[in-house]
Amino acid sequence: MTLAIIGGTGLTQIDQLTITGEQSLDTPYGAPSAPFVFGELDGKQLVFLARHGNPHRIPPHKINYRANIWGLKQLGVTEIIAVAAVGGITEAMAPAQIAIPDQIIDYSYGREHTFFADDLEHVTHIDFSFPYTQNLRNRLIAAAQHLNLSVSTSGTYACTQGPRLETAAEIKRLKNDGCDLVGMTGMPEAALAKELDLAYANISVVANWGAGILDTEITMAEIEQNLIVGMDNAIKLLKQTVLNS
Repeated sequence: MTLAIIGGTGLTQIDQLTITGEQSLDTPYGAPSAPFVFGELDGKQLVFLARHGNPHRIPPHKINYRANIWGLKQLGVTEIIAVAAVGGITEAMAPAQIAIPDQIIDYSYGREHTFFADDLEHVTHIDFSFPYTQNLRNRLIAAAQHLNLSVSTSGTYACTQGPRLETAAEIKRLKNDGCDLVGMTGMPEAALAKELDLAYANISVVANWGAGILDTEITMAEIEQNLIVGMDNAIKLLKQTVLNS
């Protein structure tokens, strides 16, 4: 079992990770977002990838998700914990809260979203009823309980296109659709992991309320402040999950 952590906005590196090496890969789908970083966290080996590059420079709709997931598979990774900054829609998803979603709705478009597109011997469909691996989700939830860390243990993630934030009407629509969180990177990442038979779970860190939830504008200063608190807890959760593995 080899674990990978994909870090999103607010997590381009893990300071507690003892780095043992880096590797750049060429894939059939082009270059991944950044070199893959090998390291040890509390004595356990893992692979880290900065989803938006390091420094943070690739917007959500321009990320080469296929290269990222293919590269991890090529390195022998079997499990992925993906960390993402999101907006909160429902009452439980307040800024700085952590959620472990169990469902996702894809509102993105125009992204290369499958490995099963060209030169096929037959059409391939994956079962995507449950997009996140339950066993890996359970380990994250158990780690949070061990830490007495408040997390939402379920929720539906809405994946929008970005890079702009949503309108108040769009957030209202997402809420009516049953979404609890809104982010820009959850898809096609989760589906690609499923296509390559990789265990995959998500840690969502709420950076702000979705548009229109409050009568104020969303500011980057607000997002950055909430991410400081939320990502600190996310790293604690990752460390405990790795320690328990």
